[in-house]
Amino acid sequence: MSHVAYQERGDVAVEADFVVVGTGAGGAAAAVTLARGGASVIMVEAGPWREPHDYAHSTYGAMRDMMDDWGSTITMGRALWPVVQARLVGGTTVINSAICVRTPEDIFLEWQRNHGVGDQAFMERMWRFQDQLEDDLCVAETAPESMGRSNELALRGDAAAGYDGHVIKRYAKGCLGSGQCLQGCRSMRKQSTNLNYVPEVLRRGGQLLSSAPAERIVFEGRRAVGVSGRFIHPQTRAKGARFVARARKGVVVAASVTHSPVLLRRSGLTHEAVGAGFRAHPGTGVFGVYDEPVDQNVGVTQGWASTRWREDGGLKLETLSIPMEMAISRLAGGGRAFMERVVGYRHLAMWVHALRARSVGTVRAGFGGKPIVRYGFDAYDMERFRGGMVRVAELHFAAGARAVIPGIHGLPYSLGPHELDILRQGPLDPRRYVAILSHLFGGCMMGRDERTSVCDARGKVHGRDALYVADASLMPDNIGVNPQHTIMSLAMIVAEGAMGVA
Repeated sequence: MSHVAYQERGDVAVEADFVVVGTGAGGAAAAVTLARGGASVIMVEAGPWREPHDYAHSTYGAMRDMMDDWGSTITMGRALWPVVQARLVGGTTVINSAICVRTPEDIFLEWQRNHGVGDQAFMERMWRFQDQLEDDLCVAETAPESMGRSNELALRGDAAAGYDGHVIKRYAKGCLGSGQCLQGCRSMRKQSTNLNYVPEVLRRGGQLLSSAPAERIVFEGRRAVGVSGRFIHPQTRAKGARFVARARKGVVVAASVTHSPVLLRRSGLTHEAVGAGFRAHPGTGVFGVYDEPVDQNVGVTQGWASTRWREDGGLKLETLSIPMEMAISRLAGGGRAFMERVVGYRHLAMWVHALRARSVGTVRAGFGGKPIVRYGFDAYDMERFRGGMVRVAELHFAAGARAVIPGIHGLPYSLGPHELDILRQGPLDPRRYVAILSHLFGGCMMGRDERTSVCDARGKVHGRDALYVADASLMPDNIGVNPQHTIMSLAMIVAEGAMGVA
């Protein structure tokens, strides 16, 4: 049987050349590379398989059906900010905006300088894999007919303000601009891994265990020989049968930045570097209020971006259209005043910034094995974070907005074009801001020094045999761009290394 879903009873035992934990960007890319190389593969996924026609229409439904514990993972620090991750076959590729950005050259130079990994040959292999990914996953610029008014306004503001922006390239084949990226693309245009790489692995003779969170890596001496766990019902969360997936040649862990370090620690890897070096792109949005209707639920979710300040300021600016049920959580007030603001939803455009933060945290297991992320902003990051909101507000006004809604506790609900100094002098307490962590890095960092890293440049875990990591937890630094392209190409290098390919 190629796909084994939740089993209430009757233990399951399967065996293959490789076991891959996770089916998101890293896991699916590693699994398909192994399968294309002739290896037999078992994919072990904590979440369920969801068919596109069953995707929820609302973000409430997406949180229920697709998110890791309803999206309840939050950072433990001065501010409690949510961590965005999915839990289903395809991982976060199902609910992200499918943005494709090639790894900047300066990232490899930083990895080489600071961690002893990422030399010229490594960089060229990554880019070759990224060429392949762009072909496999139908990467293209967002078409004008799919942009929608919010993205068109951002282009207009960019032209006026000189933000050096660009139309986003995405893994989306013939995007219809239906604005459903965050809930999963029911029209099957977004190339999430549950639609391509996972089915390809199955066609090549692979197997999939879904609703099957891995509890431990199984070792014989120093060698990883499989993973074990118990099925969990995707709705009731009831525990079901036990499973063991045996690996003849190796185990590849790609369970996410939050879960991979916890799985390694639970399996006996107690090195201090496991779970260290957590980094992220904290971000937030600013609403622009326009006289004409915007209808941000029409058009592609994200179609415009600027990385002009990526190296000088650490900022990445983007459009991000959000559905009404998310938007109203940012509209303060009550009673009639609140309802009047809700009625104005059609005239709002949400644009965001994400910060290439230098702050560093940790990932550890908490009660019941749930990951706990300890992470806080330093003053330097907080000043840049506030500065990113100013940049977004200025872009709105350049595009013709009559007001912006910053959503900062203690500031006026809305600000006009001549009131931006209020935002520039806004508070530096992170608790005053509504923010999320959408791109995560570290926890199983690669590096030359075994005292400060978990893996080498091929993703092999130091001090263990046949054990590899192939997700964003490998990345030793914050890269400042959307990471899916980097994650997938990195996972492909790891998979080739596991097979002995130079």
